[in-house]
Amino acid sequence: MGSYVARRLGATVLVLFLVTLISFSIMHMVPGDPAVVIAGVGASADQVQRIREQFGLDAPFLVRLGRWYAGLLRGDLGQSILLGRSVAQAIAERLPATLALAAVAFGLTAVLGVVLGTIAAVRQHTWVDQAVMTIAVVGVSLPGFWLGLILIILFSVMLDWLPAGGYVPFAQSPSAWLRALVLPGASLALLQIGLLARITRSTVAETLRQDYVRTARAKGLPAWGVVGRHALGNATIPIMTVLGISVSLLLSGSVVVSTVFSIPGLGRLMAIAILARDYPVIQGGLLITALMFVGINLAVDLLYAWLDPRIRYD
Repeated sequence: MGSYVARRLGATVLVLFLVTLISFSIMHMVPGDPAVVIAGVGASADQVQRIREQFGLDAPFLVRLGRWYAGLLRGDLGQSILLGRSVAQAIAERLPATLALAAVAFGLTAVLGVVLGTIAAVRQHTWVDQAVMTIAVVGVSLPGFWLGLILIILFSVMLDWLPAGGYVPFAQSPSAWLRALVLPGASLALLQIGLLARITRSTVAETLRQDYVRTARAKGLPAWGVVGRHALGNATIPIMTVLGISVSLLLSGSVVVSTVFSIPGLGRLMAIAILARDYPVIQGGLLITALMFVGINLAVDLLYAWLDPRIRYD
């Protein structure tokens, strides 16, 4: 296990290096000049040039790349061109909202996906199974932003049950925090719920046909015990795989959903930074996102060995 963890950590460093290199290169190849955006309409060429010099935008590509990596080694993500403060501070202010949204969406995905998939597997080839699979197909087919707009119209405009947007910190009001995240969390989670329900149904249904499950039933074990302990327990590995992928997709999907529901998260910050050509914020946001992705993948791989001792990496 030790050598496997070491290899994965080495691969993580390589992935992060490639992400930063590619993102830095792409951001400096796209059309547009952030100095012109900051200077505004009607600015003179001298004013634009002074802004370029102020933020180091006039330096050659390799010089800027070297400064970027030197800053990373010091833990410095640079200064935001648009916001006028450090990128680390800007990300730290927005990251809690993104993590909260992803946590609510992940909770809905894990609970509803596993429960609905298990019910469909137990009641296979019945109307219950067909209903659950129909919901799963609909969930996979609907775009998150479109579903978000429908939820706003239904639950905020017509019924006035939940807020249409915004974010309230948990420390300020737990109930308002949850109310603000229900609709965006649901619109973000529906796609992953459908995917997880289908995988859970397939895996649990296959496990229920195994000899040891029939033996457990013959011994008189209650139905919930057979499904929960034997069928669902042995389907943990594929379910964990899908959940790991779901977390990554939820983090990436929060960019659009945050914009629809006006949540001041990392996704909305990235969208604003892209429009304003704020390169340091874009690069810092991509680095933090990549770090979360590879961290989640590493955690899922290590959970495999813990959940199933038969798995060996050495």
